[in-house]
Order: sequence, then structure tokens, then C-alpha cells
Amino acid sequence: MQTPELFDQIKQAHAPLIVAAVQCTHNPALRPEFDKALFISEQNGWGDLVQAIRKILDGSRAENLAAGLDDEDACIVIAILQGLQNPASLPDPEQKVDASQAAPMLAGMIHQASRGDVNALTLISQMAEQMSKTGGDMAQLSAIIKPLIDGERDVDRLMAKMGPQGESLIVGIVNELAKLDSH
Repeated sequence: MQTPELFDQIKQAHAPLIVAAVQCTHNPALRPEFDKALFISEQNGWGDLVQAIRKILDGSRAENLAAGLDDEDACIVIAILQGLQNPASLPDPEQKVDASQAAPMLAGMIHQASRGDVNALTLISQMAEQMSKTGGDMAQLSAIIKPLIDGERDVDRLMAKMGPQGESLIVGIVNELAKLDSH
């Protein structure tokens, strides 16, 4: 299961989706447009998540809606349900994910996975799969997760094909891994 920090990061990364789902439950006139976005998401491999969101939009508030979903999808469903109960818990869809928090979080998961933590390995693999679909630096980052888990720390090799933001993230991850590896 994910840490509170990871939950918050996933929640922020998917803020527009979470907020839109909550808004649709309060204003059914928004649903036709949202259904178009859900259809596209479903076509892009997010079928289980879309199915759970549709159940929420249809009125279900069952606690087991997140059961059987991967950790990222479960976080999204839980955040939607929390947002329905307490709108103050909703993430700000205008706020960007804090990259300074991404490096320590990713390094922690990579470190745990390299030590044989099956849950960390599963979660980082799922994240890498999602990152690979986004293109750009995130797709490049997904390609170096395995080498990082296997112990690669050569920043120049890891940063090949990365843009400036990706390079900064890689340096941050390697620096965090150095701290974790020294303990």
C-alpha cells in the first residue's frame, strides 16, 4: 500500500480528473462532456478505473470501489470519494506536481525495490508503465527505472535523451539514492 506522501502526489497528479468527477456528481449537465474524456481514458487502458468512476457517478459510494484496482487507480477512486464527503480535501487542479518531492519519493521506491520489497517493485513498475505512455522525459524516465533498481548510478548514462527537467529529476533521484544507499 502507498504512503501518505505517495497518495498525495498521485492525488495531485490526477487533480483535474478527480475534481471533474466530483463536479459531475453535483452537476449532471457536465456528465456528457466528462463521459467523452472517460471513453478516451478507457481506450488508453484505464478501463478498471473508468468503470469505478462511472459507478461513483451513478451514485455508488461503496467503500470497496477501489478493491481490485492497482494502487494508483485506487488512490484516484479514494480521492474522489473523499472529495464527495469533504470538498476541502480535493486537490487544486491548477497546482503542478512538486518535482522536488518526486525525486525523494521515486528514490525511496527504487531503493525499496532494489532491496527486494515486492510491493515497492510492483508499484514502481505500474508507475513506469504509466510514465511510458506519456512520452517525453517521463517515458525516458520509465526506461531507466530498471537500471536504477539494478544499481546504475552513472548520471551521464541515465540522462541520455533527457530534457533539462528530466535531467534535474535524474540528478535528484541519484542524489537521494546515494543518501539511502549509505545507510
